[in-house]
Amino acid sequence: MNRHFACNSTEPLLSVNELKVHFSVPRGKLPWSGKAMLRAVDGVSFDVRRGETVGLVGESGCGKSTLARAIVGLVPASGGSVKLHGVETVQGAKRDLGILRRDVQMIFQDPLASLDPRMTIEQIVAEPLITHRPDVARADVRARVLTILERVGLNAQHLRRYPHEFSGGQCQRVGIARALISEPQLVICDEPVSALDVSIQAQIVNLLRDLQRELSLSLLFVAHDLAVVKAISHRVMVMYMGRVIEFGEKRALYAAPAHPYTRALLSAVPVPDPTVERARRHLLLQGEIPSPLQPPSGCAFRTRCPAAIDACGDGQPQAVSLQGDARRVACIRVPVPIE
Repeated sequence: MNRHFACNSTEPLLSVNELKVHFSVPRGKLPWSGKAMLRAVDGVSFDVRRGETVGLVGESGCGKSTLARAIVGLVPASGGSVKLHGVETVQGAKRDLGILRRDVQMIFQDPLASLDPRMTIEQIVAEPLITHRPDVARADVRARVLTILERVGLNAQHLRRYPHEFSGGQCQRVGIARALISEPQLVICDEPVSALDVSIQAQIVNLLRDLQRELSLSLLFVAHDLAVVKAISHRVMVMYMGRVIEFGEKRALYAAPAHPYTRALLSAVPVPDPTVERARRHLLLQGEIPSPLQPPSGCAFRTRCPAAIDACGDGQPQAVSLQGDARRVACIRVPVPIE
């Protein structure tokens, strides 16, 4: 079954097609309990265009971080395709993996845990440059490290310090500098602001937007905060239990969410105006997220969906386009679909 959520565009920088990440896990603690299949990512397809930011949102445990790590090769894919510049990286040759390592970098969720405590900031930031750009003379490495540190708001006084001497926001700036030092074309941001204070979150988001404009970067921005995603993204992808259920332009998705799950997520975002917030009607979901080891038949969201009907259990819904809209939505009750 084809569930491609890509919008019509020119040749994308990154193209993900039917990517799967499945884990075999024990059913119980006893040796004879057998194994169960956990489908963390189950047939996800999307693309990232040059110079754009694609936001990826969803509840904890929906597979966002697993998807991000599978794209860069930190988690082995069980199937599907990941192409960078049209070159296959998941099923391709080892030499093609080198292209992925050089042109795709990652910013991690925990800024302090992602930095080696035994290395100075200069060593941490210089390591990707030395690894991926051996042609750069060692005399030029420090100059490039200092340049990128200044771009993220740090300076030469920080070169010989260690990660534990910095705040969370400063550590995240170091992580951004490390990701950008090798001049990648795509940066995958795995919840880069979730561990930071609100004021620091705004600084990091603004920094990423500025760097994207300066360096013509493409970003895959993973988060569970829809307000942050709205501030930085061009297109937004909503994920639920390993599948993408809605994907489209930010303005259309936020103005009129089509999938019931997307509506519930946006309903939970608070409005800073107390009068407007009190007058809003919130869409509350009933029940808990089903176990990924025993997902419901048909649409995985149907056990919590306020609009579910019997037909929702017959089979996994395919993505359809909305009339007059570039979005694609995986729901059999989406109005006016175009087959």
